This record gives sequence, structure tokens and C-alpha cells, in this order.
Amino acid sequence: MTASGALDAPAASRPMPSLAAFTQRLRDRLIMQEDPATAAYDRIMRRLGISIGIAGIIVGGVELPEVAEQGRYAPAWWTVAAVVLAFGWYPIIAVVSAVSGPRAIRFVCGCAAMSFLGALASIPFGLKLHTVDATTVWPFRVTALAVTAAVLAWTSRVTVVYLLTAATSAALATVYTVSAVTPQHVTENFLRSAGLAALFVWCGTAATGAAARVDRESAIASRRAASQAAAHSRDRERARFAALIHDAVLSTLLEASRAGTKSDVLQRQAERTLEQLDECRGAQRDPDLLDARSAVLFLRAAVHEINPSIRFATRTWPGYDDLRMPVHSASTIAAALTEAVRNSLRHAAVPGREVRRTVTATVSAGSIRIVFTDDGAGFDLAAVSADRLGISMSILGRMRQLAGGSAFVESQRGEGTTVTLVWGGDGSR
Repeated sequence: MTASGALDAPAASRPMPSLAAFTQRLRDRLIMQEDPATAAYDRIMRRLGISIGIAGIIVGGVELPEVAEQGRYAPAWWTVAAVVLAFGWYPIIAVVSAVSGPRAIRFVCGCAAMSFLGALASIPFGLKLHTVDATTVWPFRVTALAVTAAVLAWTSRVTVVYLLTAATSAALATVYTVSAVTPQHVTENFLRSAGLAALFVWCGTAATGAAARVDRESAIASRRAASQAAAHSRDRERARFAALIHDAVLSTLLEASRAGTKSDVLQRQAERTLEQLDECRGAQRDPDLLDARSAVLFLRAAVHEINPSIRFATRTWPGYDDLRMPVHSASTIAAALTEAVRNSLRHAAVPGREVRRTVTATVSAGSIRIVFTDDGAGFDLAAVSADRLGISMSILGRMRQLAGGSAFVESQRGEGTTVTLVWGGDGSR
């Protein structure tokens, strides 16, 4: 197997500026922590978390003049504490969403949502009754942002309860602080706050729900493909046995019925038929085993489902027809292979040229070797920490846990990436 070729563009091999290098490492972090079983859900959680964190920072900056204006009516300590409670978690959400997984994102988003309620609850301690000369108190306008954080933190039912609680608290805070207030004003404020927050709840819930459905459908499609491959293998075995019965057994019996005397030709034909039946009985195959052709077709279909333009080449050694691969082994190899393909498609791009990607399957009597190569940007293996799940678990870990399986990853910045998956069939029968 050959490693991927050198880059065509010399500029790509030059050292990256520090900011660009940090961005690249951050993108690597995002991709490599994904669990393939929940890849779409993890990605949407990260993207929503980063968006909410940045939005919180922007809203905080926009609200600063109003905060300063209304801060004239309150002690300085309360203004600082309320700003920290209302906006302090959003930079943390952005950072955590960039470098960690859904569990950490849910935790910090829940902290941000509860912290906002704390800011509302602190208003009576900082502002006096009917002292603010404005239409609303400034935390009122942060309600929708806090509810959006709650979408990522809790279930839809809990989020709806939080929405009603936050919108009601914000409306009551306006009643307490604003100097001129009417029932119509309070109702309008509540409906405006709850309506805008409900829109964000619907969008966030729809996005996370759709991502979860994508993960479920991907898992179902993978199992269906494995079942179809196994069914195809069983059909081939039935057809082979039926052909043997028709061409050998029935033909021998027919000749025997016609022959009135001893025939050497008939005797040899009968002996050969018995040998074929013994071979068929001795080599009876498990219907959940894939032959060489079915295994290659299964892996090719998995790759082309991700990107049909990737070249898939096959090499065979003498005796490759004897390969018998369990369906679960083929599924594990396909999952590791498609993870390598997805990683390459996401972050191996090189500006100004097309990245070449190739999968080569080498099949022998008792083993199969899959090599995926690209001549893209590559990455520094020494800089990859052990807790990055994309390589350590989704590729290397999967293959280590597979009986007879192993995997190797080779890459350097500017020199592409090679991922090798090997299955030797040990312990498969």
C-alpha cells in the first residue's frame, strides 16, 4: 500500500500562521470528538451552542448603554452582579461548544438559563418600586436568549415550563420597576416576550429533533444494508446448491436409470457428484457470512453513500474466493472507513485544488485490507490528544475491539492522510 501523494500546491506546505493553526486545531477538535452513532445530533448541538454563545456576547454589548442608563437608579454592585448573571455564561457556552461534547454543552446552557432567573429575582434588591423611566427593564430583552439556552439544556417539556416562568418573571419585573405601567402594557410585554421565546424554542427543538432522526435513520440504513448483504449471500448459496442438484445429482440419476449395464463414465460421474456433495456439506456456510464479492460490495456501498465520487479499487490474491467475513465484522469496518472518509471530506480541503481520495481493498484467502488515502491538508498526529474520539474510538478503537481487526493512521501536515484497516478473520468462526 502506498501513502498518499505530496501536495501539488507548494503554498500549502508553508507553516500556518498562529491564528490559522489555532482555527485548524479547533476544527479538528470539533470533528474528532463526534460519536458516529450521534454524529448529526452532536454537530447541531455544537453549532447551536456556538451561535447562542456569540449571540449572548453581541446582545450584552448592545444592551450596555441601556444597562448603564438604568444603572443610575440602582447600586453599582447590583448592576455588575445582574450583568454577570445575565450574560456571563455566554462566552463560556461558546468555548465549551467548540471544544467539548453535548453533555458539557447541556450543563453550561442550563447554568445560563438558571442564572438569568437569578438576575430577574435580584431586581427587587437593586431597583426600587416604579423608579425606571423606560418601557421595560433591561433584563426583559434577554428572555428569548435565555430560553434558547434552555432548549439545549433540557427536554422540550421542561423548556416550555421554563419559557412560561421566565416570560412571567420578566413581565412582573417590568411591572415592579417601570414608573408608568398599565395592564395592557404588561400583557403586551408578556405576549411579546413569550412569543419570541416560543419561536426560538420551536426552531431549536426542530433542529435537534431532525438531527436525532438523521442519526436514527443512518443506523437503520446501516443495519438494512448489512441484512441485504447477508440475504444476497444466502441467495447465492441457495443458487449454487440448486445448480449442483440439477447439474450433477439429477443428471447422474437420469443416466443411471438409462444405463442397463455397468458404465465407467457413469461411475466416474457418480463419484464426482458424491465428492461435490461432500464438499458442499463440509463447507456449509453460515448465512451471516459474506463472501469476498459481497464484502467488497458492502464496503463500496458504504463509501459511495458518503461520496459517490471517491474511487474504490479492488485487488485480489490467489484464494480470495475462500474469504468468509461475518456481517458484524463488515459493518464495523464500514463504520470505521466511513468515519475516515467523513473526516477527510470535512477538513482535508486545500484551497485552490481538488483533493484526491481513494479506497483500495485488497482481498486474500482469509483477510481483507482496506486503505483510504487522500492528498489533502493532513494533520500532525503528535498533536492529537488521546481523548479525541474520532481517531481513538471511531476508527482505532472500533478495529481493536473487532476480533482479528487492527487499524493504522498516518498523516503529516501538507502530505495527506492514510488510514489502513485490516481484518484477518481471527476468531470469526
